[in-house]
Amino acid sequence: MALMPRLEIRQAQSLTLTPQLMQSIRLLQLSHLELNAFVETELERNPLLERDEVSDSEPLTTPEYVTEGSPDRDTVDHGETMGSASSIAEQYDTDVSNVFPEQVGQDSVAQSLNKHREGPSMIGLGEAPDIDSYVASQISLADHLREQINLILKQPAERLIAQHLIDNLNEAGYMMAACDDIAAQLGATESDVEAVLQRVQGCDPLGVFGRNLSECLAIQLREKDRLDPMMQALLDNLDLVAMHDMTALTRATGADRDDIADMLGELRELDPKPGRAFDGGPVQAVVPDVFVRRGNTGLWEIELNTEVLPRVLVNRTYYASVTRKARNPGEKTFLTDCLQTANWLTKSLDQRAQTILKVAAEIVRQQDAFLEHGIAHLKPMTLKAVAEEIDMHESTVSRVTSNKYLATPRGLFEMKYFFTTALGSTTGGADHSAEAVRHRIRQLIEAESPKAILSDDTIAEMLKAEQGIDVARRTVAKYREGMNIPSSVIRRRQKKAMTHMA
Repeated sequence: MALMPRLEIRQAQSLTLTPQLMQSIRLLQLSHLELNAFVETELERNPLLERDEVSDSEPLTTPEYVTEGSPDRDTVDHGETMGSASSIAEQYDTDVSNVFPEQVGQDSVAQSLNKHREGPSMIGLGEAPDIDSYVASQISLADHLREQINLILKQPAERLIAQHLIDNLNEAGYMMAACDDIAAQLGATESDVEAVLQRVQGCDPLGVFGRNLSECLAIQLREKDRLDPMMQALLDNLDLVAMHDMTALTRATGADRDDIADMLGELRELDPKPGRAFDGGPVQAVVPDVFVRRGNTGLWEIELNTEVLPRVLVNRTYYASVTRKARNPGEKTFLTDCLQTANWLTKSLDQRAQTILKVAAEIVRQQDAFLEHGIAHLKPMTLKAVAEEIDMHESTVSRVTSNKYLATPRGLFEMKYFFTTALGSTTGGADHSAEAVRHRIRQLIEAESPKAILSDDTIAEMLKAEQGIDVARRTVAKYREGMNIPSSVIRRRQKKAMTHMA
């Protein structure tokens, strides 16, 4: 067959990801903090967008409990009719700044109160002052150490070495670089770096500049005058402490079990990560996106948390007014783009809220047993199963459940928590959730007797006998390690040590 060029006309459908469609998809996976930051940026860029504050703009009224004959009434009247700050200061024969230091430059206390009441940037627009702006900044570990080093060290060369030591600290306060590397970098001798390190190891918080856990604890014990040879031997064998091998510890330290128990008690009072005291960014509390509660009819009610959902409106009146005054094509194009972006944003926010509500309702429907009876009844659930039930794509459900939280009577859970793999049943019944199996493994280990420690094989057999869960020994070991539970050998040593200490 000969090859020759020719023209053909075909009709086909394809999905084109426009920038706005890609932005709508991205909005689905944003948390409420990220979404509010995005909306704030759009409000600054788009003059046609404005925040919907109808519910927050109700005028503040005087409390009704202040009646005509109440003692509070006199206080209110006195505050409204008192004279200026200058007249009050003259009565006490003193300066205004001594009586009302915060009122200097203002005519009267009442006028100051009226400014707060009538200020357009505060109550008139429904905006409260940002409390976070009044919080004192927290000093960093590096700044805290620099202040001490300037008092401890006098020579510029020593301060330069100490500054490099500070720069090589991690968040826990440990040294990340060796002294020889720092000496090579600064062109100094290793002994000079070691000498400076020994001097700065007494800085607050005690334990910083330690090169490992043993040295960090030794610095703190030395300050308490408790670093004797026996304690130093214990610090040199912290690996045996982690394994709870009391027999090997007694041989390595030359102490009996009672002395080791006392020394371990002292170690528990120390701080293994002293630098974390200065690891302080503002803590963001987890705020639920959806509330789930039992309704009056006995069914579960699902409600969006409107407090975290940004509400925006399109100011079409302003758009019509400005469009009439626009003269050149560039201004008209800009206003048209702003209107399209504003319409898109309002629709995307509404669609995002409806999608979250739809996915949350399906999760609650499938996990009704968990909400009713607890984690032992958590069912295995996949993104595909939820997507098929609500007629959505699996990737859309994945984005919706990212960084979203569900407040239930059982606690606050991330939506991703409810999606777990399934473990088969030997009895032919329903599959078991991997999270429910982990919960049962933890219960079995916590209830085990010190004289009968359960191995992974024994736990697997118990799960199969009790609930018909078909789980292998290696699966039990993987779940146990994921929950940071040590092996049966180490647990046996731990419980024996606890028994001797008791």
